[in-house]
Amino acid sequence: MIEEKFCQECGQKQDCRGVYEQLGKTGGPSVVKKVVVAFLLPLVVFIGLLAGFERILAGVIDGKGLRTGVSFLLAVLGTLTVVLVIKAIEKKAGKNRRF
Repeated sequence: MIEEKFCQECGQKQDCRGVYEQLGKTGGPSVVKKVVVAFLLPLVVFIGLLAGFERILAGVIDGKGLRTGVSFLLAVLGTLTVVLVIKAIEKKAGKNRRF
């Protein structure tokens, strides 16, 4: 509400509107896939690995604190491995692309 009032009193509101309209019409590749791969996938992998290792190690390690710590470390290592594999795949795919 405050921004609307501020914009109504501004002498450059038409210039701002024009700039935002041009930005909205700008075409380009979608970044949704990159965002999901960069942020969402590692998070989901980490949570899945953490839950899986907790369940697997429940029968092996009796101490809850130790089991949680080992599960956390294994989940971090697994997630880092997945991230490195994704980077290697993207790097190889980037070399094969011709612009």
